[in-house]
Amino acid sequence: MEEFTTYLPGILLAYSAFLLGIASPGPNVLAVIGTSMSLGRKSGVSLALGVAVGSFTWAMLTALGLSALLSTYAWALTAIKIAGGLYLLYLAYKAFKSAASPHDIHARKLDDKTRSPLGYALRGYVIQMTNPKAALSWIAIIALGLQPGAPFWVAAAIVIGTFALSIALHILYAVAFSTPIMVTLYGKARRYIQATLGTFFAFAGIKLLTSRS
Repeated sequence: MEEFTTYLPGILLAYSAFLLGIASPGPNVLAVIGTSMSLGRKSGVSLALGVAVGSFTWAMLTALGLSALLSTYAWALTAIKIAGGLYLLYLAYKAFKSAASPHDIHARKLDDKTRSPLGYALRGYVIQMTNPKAALSWIAIIALGLQPGAPFWVAAAIVIGTFALSIALHILYAVAFSTPIMVTLYGKARRYIQATLGTFFAFAGIKLLTSRS
């Protein structure tokens, strides 16, 4: 029980970073939104599932890679924290910039070609796996939650937990943005949402850069 309470704050922080990362639309989320708006809920949900599986793949590769690296090279933790912290500060800058912008979100429409549900799922997976920012994002998330010497179950909890969250939230985007009213509501609240995200990313980035353990 004591071991669980020791690592729980880091796991929850990793979950929080992941949740707010999804709340700040990137190429994957914009693709889900655009597909749902233009081609319907079924296509959007299929694409969302593909994105979620891609997110799981990035999470697993990053967690396993960082665990192996940290067990071999002690200095790697410092380098990872610096990289992750700087990326989170970059996300904070992007969020504050978006909050200051009068422009609404620009949903990413893929193409008008009709695909099967599997076809859209594969498309979502490719979008997520070919997003170069995904690797940096996952380095930051895992670095927040994975302390030096942490047992395997900590990495597993982060990977499995974020996978479940990814499925739920990407599908939520697909369902919500298949209705015009949600697009309007999000547009009205966008600036406040982005300002909140910027504050959290800045806090998390500073926390990583100033952490000693």
